[in-house]
Amino acid sequence: MSRFLLLAGLMLLSLAPAPQKGKPLLTEARYYRKLENKMVQCELCPRRCLIAPGKRGFCRVRENRNGTLYSLVYGKPCSINREPIEKAPFFHFLPGAQRLTLATVGCNQRCKYCQNWEISQATPEAVPSQELTPEEVVSLAQKLQLPIICFTYTEPVVFFEYMMDIARQARAQGIKTAVVSGGYINPEPLRELCSVVDAVKIDLKGFTPEFYRTVCGSTLEPVLTAIKTVAQTSCHLELVNLVVPGFNDDTATIRPMCSWIKENCGDTIPLHFTQFHPDYQLRNAPVTPVKTLERAIAVARHTGLKFVYIGNVPGHQDENTYCPKCHRLLIRRQGYTVVENHIVNGKCQFCNTRIPGVWQ
Repeated sequence: MSRFLLLAGLMLLSLAPAPQKGKPLLTEARYYRKLENKMVQCELCPRRCLIAPGKRGFCRVRENRNGTLYSLVYGKPCSINREPIEKAPFFHFLPGAQRLTLATVGCNQRCKYCQNWEISQATPEAVPSQELTPEEVVSLAQKLQLPIICFTYTEPVVFFEYMMDIARQARAQGIKTAVVSGGYINPEPLRELCSVVDAVKIDLKGFTPEFYRTVCGSTLEPVLTAIKTVAQTSCHLELVNLVVPGFNDDTATIRPMCSWIKENCGDTIPLHFTQFHPDYQLRNAPVTPVKTLERAIAVARHTGLKFVYIGNVPGHQDENTYCPKCHRLLIRRQGYTVVENHIVNGKCQFCNTRIPGVWQ
């Protein structure tokens, strides 16, 4: 079975038509400029694609039709599921809660290790999808009694219009929304996004321009700008660094990355170092040794970061949350399951220290 679940396990078929292949629905895109000769320039992400009539942008899901840019994936989720929020990973955002996860096809990066490349690197016509309006997505979350809708799996930036409308509808109904993103988005649309969603997790994939160029097919600086942009809003922010042996696992890279995070986001931002598993175009790379992750954790803590985690290593003590003052265990995790939680009203149950996050 594929890693991503194509509209399975949620009894969606009673709410919407069966999955189908066909022409994508058309919705006019936002954040673009009309140019001469019916050319358009997309301004959603740092690529700022110049798109001729009949052509699509780098993400494959935004098309110029006679001088108007359209989103081809609005209302067309290709994957929807129910999962724990810890899988995102979010560790300081409603721990133990379940989320409704949703994605369309498309991405504006080309990561060689992508786990969901079957949908992130596909065109809308190539993957079965469901037609679900924003109202229907929110209604589904309500029916399943899920307190969070999470945009994930591919790159939510490329279905910006759909995500924004779902988030607005969800907020009106008291449902929180979270975004799992590579952070490759321009500041203006990102600030608008942060005004309607509750949490953003950004993959800081590496900390050198070379890594982003050779492994991700993109650039580093816009991601750093995105992180700073979210950190300046009221939106909850967590960061993830997937540690890939031989690519971004050296201390000489991890140390300045941690220093940058502390300087620009503060010392209490949750940072996750996650274990790499071979996939897509990096199938010959080894699994990240646990000792490498533990070394990264030690570097981050020496830098002064207070909430640093190891990911994809179930049962490791650094999956847990500890109070930075009294050092007592606050949240014990076993994989994606919360076993204990000693955070009460946003504070350590033992010493009353405030623990940054969204706890209720």
